[in-house]
Amino acid sequence: GPGGGGCGADMALSLGEGGGGSRLRRQLESGGFAAGEYVKQLSQQSDGDRDLQEHRQRIQALSEETAQSLKRNVYQNYRQFIETAREISYLESEMYQLSHILTEQKGIMEAVTQALLLQADRDDPALGARRAAAADPFLPLSAKDAAANEEGRQRTLTTLLEKVEGCRDLLPESPGKYLVYNGDLVEYDADHMAQIQRVHAFLMNDCLLVATALPNRRGAYRYDALYPLDGLAVVNVKDNPPMKDMFKLLMFPESRIFQAENAKIKKEWLEVLEETKRNRALSEKRRLEQEALPRPAPAPPESTNPFDEDEDEEEDEPSAEEEVVDLSLEWIQELPEDLDVCIAQRDFEGAVDLLDKLNEYLADKPVSQPVKELRAKVDERVRQLTDVLVFELSPDRSLRGGPRATRRAVSQLIRLGQSTKACELFLKNRAAAVQTAIRQLRIEGATLLYIHKLCHVFFTSLLETAREFETDFAGNNGCYSAFVVWARSSMRMFVDAFSKQVFDSKESLSTAAECVKVAKEHCKQLSEIGLDLTFIIHALLVKDIKGALQSYKDIIIEATKHRNSEEMWRKMNLMTPEALGKLREEMRSCGVGNFDQYTGDDCWVNLSYTVVAFTKQTMAFLEEALKLYFPELHMVLLESLVEIILVAVQHVDYSLRCEQDPEKKAFIRQNASFLYETVLPVVEKRFEEGVGKPAKQLQDLRNASRLMRVNPESTTSVV
Repeated sequence: GPGGGGCGADMALSLGEGGGGSRLRRQLESGGFAAGEYVKQLSQQSDGDRDLQEHRQRIQALSEETAQSLKRNVYQNYRQFIETAREISYLESEMYQLSHILTEQKGIMEAVTQALLLQADRDDPALGARRAAAADPFLPLSAKDAAANEEGRQRTLTTLLEKVEGCRDLLPESPGKYLVYNGDLVEYDADHMAQIQRVHAFLMNDCLLVATALPNRRGAYRYDALYPLDGLAVVNVKDNPPMKDMFKLLMFPESRIFQAENAKIKKEWLEVLEETKRNRALSEKRRLEQEALPRPAPAPPESTNPFDEDEDEEEDEPSAEEEVVDLSLEWIQELPEDLDVCIAQRDFEGAVDLLDKLNEYLADKPVSQPVKELRAKVDERVRQLTDVLVFELSPDRSLRGGPRATRRAVSQLIRLGQSTKACELFLKNRAAAVQTAIRQLRIEGATLLYIHKLCHVFFTSLLETAREFETDFAGNNGCYSAFVVWARSSMRMFVDAFSKQVFDSKESLSTAAECVKVAKEHCKQLSEIGLDLTFIIHALLVKDIKGALQSYKDIIIEATKHRNSEEMWRKMNLMTPEALGKLREEMRSCGVGNFDQYTGDDCWVNLSYTVVAFTKQTMAFLEEALKLYFPELHMVLLESLVEIILVAVQHVDYSLRCEQDPEKKAFIRQNASFLYETVLPVVEKRFEEGVGKPAKQLQDLRNASRLMRVNPESTTSVV
């Protein structure tokens, strides 16, 4: 393996620390080592059982050291393998993008070359004829032959398309459409490289038709998709056995992978697709240039009306005004080609600068026919530029670099007047980035540690996104509502991950309270930019927190009932002064300041174990619940406290009525006094401090002499 050398070095170092260890290691590593002979020789040389035991321990130590060394090397190699695989994935993505850019540049350069040759041919027809003859010796000799050839290619196209179901309406016949190339291909899934289906592709001079083979009908196909060549890009796929002879077709925003029968057919497909795209671009360019040529206006019929001369003069005046626009400037003539170059070189700022310059020049000019034609050419480039910028902001692109990585594309879309689209794509990109960051977080064993990491990742990303949004969309106030909606949906995604780890795993109430406290503190950081999402996190967490409070309340009630069932009404003997001091400290932390009056001689406490345990558990519940408190939880917390207190005081009342022993009855009264005069006021005071207002229900409990009125003759009580 890759770590073999390191492993050997570590083993040599660990086993060679002593002379005896080194000799033993060399002996065990020798090529002719025989375990049976070695043991036999060792038995003969040993003085007794102790020597054999010591030798066995040395071998065992060497074995453990070797195993540890191997583990370290395996772990190191595995970690390096993971990092290498991740870098390879990033490199593959970048190489794919680079290949696509190079292919686009190659096509543009070839189109520019052809355009220059066409311009030279137009300037010197004789030179153009000689070049055409040299380039194609089989050029048709007459217009009749050319017409016959065109008719034959159209007849072939019609014959082949008759075999494809469902394409007759989608592919109307046109005089210039003809078949260039066709053949069988196998389509593969772009993500998993699994075979999907067999298809037959028909390449025409302006589009590519893909049809699937019909089962049990040889040579018959069903229409699948039709792609115009203008928006189609072809990318070679490097052979990676057994996946070979493949190429990819890119049609924004989707892509498809096809496999040819062999390398020769694959090469033919790549060449003919590029050649057909190039010819299509040239013919379209030639058509636009022909349409842009000025046409002589028909001469008006002569009139004998003497007043027509005045009318003609009046009509000529606006036409003279229309001809004022000067489009012969060099930068205007080269503008479409310059835009193509800027888009190919990903110089988005340069492209938008050219568009701004043109708009500024034409701002106060009349809209004449040449201006409309120029606008049509430029609008096509604007659409291409917009598509490229949209692709730059798509979540499929690399999400590394943070929000600032999107600034370039966003700013240019805003300059193009696409603020709404830029806002939508920017927020989608950031949502995907936040989701990916949360998904990549390792779920630690300690819940609180994971929640710290989760809150740091999420709220830092939210803060960075908000600041970048404020920078990019400073002059577009209408987009801020979209950001608030996005922040709410992102918060919902965060709460889903938070609740799954904290509440679904049934963590303790104290852990849940600490986790919620951490989330609230991070949420307050957003107030730096004027964004308050605390009410949203409250609204999304209220259901889970209610469930946690009620669940913990049920646990306390069950524990209290269980202690009540075993109650013997005896004083507590803590045995040691240390234990008594610890209990005093616990009661002081619960808010019970007068606990010393309930302690007796030595280590005795004049209270029941049940009442003391109930006090500590109730106050702990109240403290943790107050950490989770917000107004929507007021009634849930108050009702839970009342239910818990009722279980204890009802048990004390019932025991007081049923007990006949005067001494025990006095002890029960002392416990009841502790509950009514000490515990309940502390609960009421702490609740008011945490909530900010008193609770009438707790006041009624404290002021009542008995919590449940029962029939004095009865010895039962409903709990």
